Amino acid sequence: MSAQPPTRITRRFKELRRSGELGLVAYITAGDPALEASEQIALALAEAGADVIELGVPFSDPVADGPVVQRASERALRCGTTLGGVLDLVKRLRTKTQVPLLLFSYYNPVLQMGLHEFAAAAADAGADGALITDITPEEAGEYRGAMRARGLDTVFLAAPTSTDARLKMIAEASTGFLYVISRTGVTGTKDALAEELPALVRRVRAATALPIAVGFGISLPEHVSLLGGLADAAVVGSALVAEIEKAQSAEAAAKAVATKARMLKEAARRGISRREPTR
Repeated sequence: MSAQPPTRITRRFKELRRSGELGLVAYITAGDPALEASEQIALALAEAGADVIELGVPFSDPVADGPVVQRASERALRCGTTLGGVLDLVKRLRTKTQVPLLLFSYYNPVLQMGLHEFAAAAADAGADGALITDITPEEAGEYRGAMRARGLDTVFLAAPTSTDARLKMIAEASTGFLYVISRTGVTGTKDALAEELPALVRRVRAATALPIAVGFGISLPEHVSLLGGLADAAVVGSALVAEIEKAQSAEAAAKAVATKARMLKEAARRGISRREPTR
């Protein structure tokens, strides 16, 4: 089987690695407070320097998410956001930006649409891949096959509780990058990174050559700067969603999120990776 062309995600991480720069992966819940607002916010994030944008598909039982993202899902569902609506959002964004777009979803909406139908619709819309939070590598064979057939990345989560053997399994199932959860529990902002994080990232590095993005609890510029010598990207979600929640309008939300993203991206540039850039 011939190798599939690299996605925008893969190309962006190669660019970051060549320059020795830490990437910024920015998460928002699509449809919060409305899909039209999410389009404006996502474009503002792209302009502010986000390297990858995760578009969360709202779900009624977001068990992996903390209260900030849970409330965002509730707001998005109240205004009628569906997986189909999020895919339409991707299509509109793709006409205006080439920033990598990763769909972030629970398995139920994808399964309801149909795995092959979802992969086809995501590819046609211009998405670059998906992260399904509650599907395990053991259960993901058909999903991975459908996504690969459409040239889409499949990002999986590695947790502090993952054994070395399981990390290898997660790495084999992942393309684009591997998402490392910095701590046990749900999403949300924290004041400090987990002390065990460097050891966890070293274990993940031993299991994969994929770029490593670290998320859960990443909210402050100093967090991002510290990750510069450790990971390939920082994932920021709840801190951005909180700005959207506080804003009084879509315009205000886009401005606040862009300001936050610029501040975090500047910290990423200051915390240049200590690994040598590739020649």
